[in-house]
Amino acid sequence: MKKIQLEIIGMSYSQSQSGAYALILAEMNGKRRLPIIIGGFEAQSIAIELEKIKTPRPLTHDLFKSLATSFNIKINEVIINKFSEGVFYAVLVCTDGNIEMEIDSRTSDAIAIALRFHCPIFTFESIMASAGIMIDEETEKTETSQKPPADPAQFPEEEEVSYAQLSLAELQEMLQSAVENEEYEKASKIRDELNKRK
Repeated sequence: MKKIQLEIIGMSYSQSQSGAYALILAEMNGKRRLPIIIGGFEAQSIAIELEKIKTPRPLTHDLFKSLATSFNIKINEVIINKFSEGVFYAVLVCTDGNIEMEIDSRTSDAIAIALRFHCPIFTFESIMASAGIMIDEETEKTETSQKPPADPAQFPEEEEVSYAQLSLAELQEMLQSAVENEEYEKASKIRDELNKRK
């Protein structure tokens, strides 16, 4: 199965789930994004490692790294290997120099650990095809620039309408608007509704 390497390009606070964050992964040399909703603790752990902040005492993921390193265990790669009912699953591919094993992990923990081991993060083409969000060239150019907020009159508020009531064309238009405005959490919900209709 073809693997696709991913990189972390951002994280934003979840507007709909208190204490949750949307972690945005992008395929290397590609235009697709993979938004993953994660908890606050894991988001903090990922942010601390990305910013190279030194904590006075080790966090859980730092402790895991110290323990693994002490016993000569290396993490070769992290693979996001399953997407089911809106939930991502991952494995840590580990070795002690003799045996290679895959260890089941929550995706958020796997990514926090991958950062500490400086190992690559992968997913499969089938997961990117079903859960990825395509970024067009125009959106890609504006990702790093200031983007004005979406016109609130353009689409009904999420609370006012169920995605199930909308047509495929309306959903596609809303998805494009959400991506252009970097509303990745909203985009992931619209993507899930579109996937249900396939």
